[in-house]
Amino acid sequence: MKFGMFYEHQVPRPWTPERERQVLMEALDQVELADKLGIEHVWEVEHHFLEEYSHSPAPEVFLAACSQRTKRIRLGHGIALMPPRYNHPARVAERVAVLDLISGGRVEWGTGESATALEMGGFGIDPAEKEPMWQEAAEQAANMLAMDPYPGFRGRYFEMPCRNVVPKPYQRPHPPMWVACSRRETIHRAARHGLGALAFAFVEPEMAATWVKEYYDIIKSEQCVPLGHTVNANVAVVSGFSLHQDSVEAERRGLDGFRFFGYSLGHVAIFGQHRPGRTDMWQNFLEAKDRIPDNAGRGGIGNPDQVRDHLERYERAGIDQVIFVQQCGNNRHSDICESLELFAKALHPAFKARDERREREKRAELAPYIAAALARKPRLAPASDADIPLVESFGRRIDGAAAQADMTRGGAIPIVRQDPREMAKAK
Repeated sequence: MKFGMFYEHQVPRPWTPERERQVLMEALDQVELADKLGIEHVWEVEHHFLEEYSHSPAPEVFLAACSQRTKRIRLGHGIALMPPRYNHPARVAERVAVLDLISGGRVEWGTGESATALEMGGFGIDPAEKEPMWQEAAEQAANMLAMDPYPGFRGRYFEMPCRNVVPKPYQRPHPPMWVACSRRETIHRAARHGLGALAFAFVEPEMAATWVKEYYDIIKSEQCVPLGHTVNANVAVVSGFSLHQDSVEAERRGLDGFRFFGYSLGHVAIFGQHRPGRTDMWQNFLEAKDRIPDNAGRGGIGNPDQVRDHLERYERAGIDQVIFVQQCGNNRHSDICESLELFAKALHPAFKARDERREREKRAELAPYIAAALARKPRLAPASDADIPLVESFGRRIDGAAAQADMTRGGAIPIVRQDPREMAKAK
């Protein structure tokens, strides 16, 4: 089983520009430390307008900064919002490719829809349409990365003519694809599309075992028809995390932050009423925290023996990766770093040794099923040379008189339309 770190960039009120910068800089230090310690993944969200809960609208910028301070850690979009009103599919493809190139092929491409009224309303997205928007855009962005040129597309939610989307990613045909999941049904959807399942829900290991079995049963069945050009068979779950030799101290350092994470998630996605720029979520949390249940997901908060037991239960359930929720509420940077260092010393080596063996066995077992799934994939027909359009520059559409008139008005440099071969003869 592998391990990752999860970032929302939470900034409880009251905040200042300096505090927002501090959260980002501390997160970069934490990722650099995690890379040195051998932790395998970092995941960064994309959210918009979610005050206090997530000040992270541009994960590609943060992950690019991470790429230059690290050498091995995988850089995960957790997730890139795919409905075209958030991000045009070509822009997602371009950003994923550039990040993959500058990181030397370390991108994990998580995709998703979002689930909050603040975000969908802000971008004019109909909640009833977000799933098909995600599917259309994610599939076409994968085609853009894999095809040379992209032949063009006219769909329900966006259209685009034939263009060659460049650069191409370092990992071919594209980085491993994932999709955000919060329910059993979305785990099944991930498997049907051949995508890794980012289970951003706090589930106990015994329930996770059921999800894992059902996921891999679908991966091995004819139901699996890949959305992208690869199959990424993996299931990841999130867990609270605060590690200390003294379990009471581990709770003191991490439990309130984890409770705020759960409360703020509920506020923006389930039960909250939010007045932009005015609602004080942190104060509301302080008034309600003693009534907030915190059992689900808090098993990663404790001493090494307690946390080892918690993680081994996920390992036995067949989970491929546990992602630690640590930067939340007002949890302190120094405490986060100490937890990571203790984890790397006391717990990670044994899990890593078992994971290397299991990964080899898993790849061998799934290889024929993945090959069969890719053979079932319906593919966008490549453009023939005859179908690739000849796109004239705007300058070629301006006749000489118009260009001369534009120059006399102080406009752009006139366009010379003389054939270069004729110019050479004149010389």
